Amino acid sequence: MNLFCEFEQRIRAAVEVIVGADKLGVASSMLDRVNAEPPRDPAHGDVATNAAMVLARPLGVKPRDLALRIATCMEADPDVETAQVAGPGFVNLRLSDVVWGRQLVGILRTGLTYGHSDAGARQKVNVEYVSANPTGPMHVGHCRGAVVGDAIASLLATAGYLVTREYYINDAGSQVDILARSAYLRYREALGEEIGEIPNGLYPGDYLKPVGHSLKVEFSDRLVSLEEREAWRSGNGCRSFASGRLPP
Repeated sequence: MNLFCEFEQRIRAAVEVIVGADKLGVASSMLDRVNAEPPRDPAHGDVATNAAMVLARPLGVKPRDLALRIATCMEADPDVETAQVAGPGFVNLRLSDVVWGRQLVGILRTGLTYGHSDAGARQKVNVEYVSANPTGPMHVGHCRGAVVGDAIASLLATAGYLVTREYYINDAGSQVDILARSAYLRYREALGEEIGEIPNGLYPGDYLKPVGHSLKVEFSDRLVSLEEREAWRSGNGCRSFASGRLPP
């Protein structure tokens, strides 16, 4: 259990002491919305809770009045240095140094498995990342996606999920057919043909000009006849062209 889950339970126990178990049962449907988390501003403390804001209405009390009672109760906890009410009813806790020392000892004892849990209950999760769009040039966003995707997959695995990392090789289908037709147009341009405006539906980016030039260097004008073949219209020729292979 992490520190915030632990204090979430302590806060719920404090509310039960304040209002009584029977009365808290009236607000039981709202208990799942009670949380303990780091404050947005670290200057406000170490743990912030919305308990009073969430439970005040079903309990029939004012949020700030309930927050003051929660703060008083939490200040009696030996691990809490101060408890203060902020805004309309948030409670901010500042924890004692002993708590942090205890956390550090726990981290050192646990070692590399610190933070691991079985919260995922071995549920299967598929994380696809790095699968770059094949119809455009690579850019720094693909690199960022690789880092973020790998981090998410690792976090899920650490939390007890069975993670499959997937790289989707997108080398077939309508996008690739359109890419082949677009590259073919640039190939014709490289051969000296005036192609005019790029037709709607094709990729107009200049990044395909070097592709057309490379095809010219490798195949000269031998690919021009592909435009009239039935294989090209069916898409088979497109995929062969995109992969750099002549169709039979």
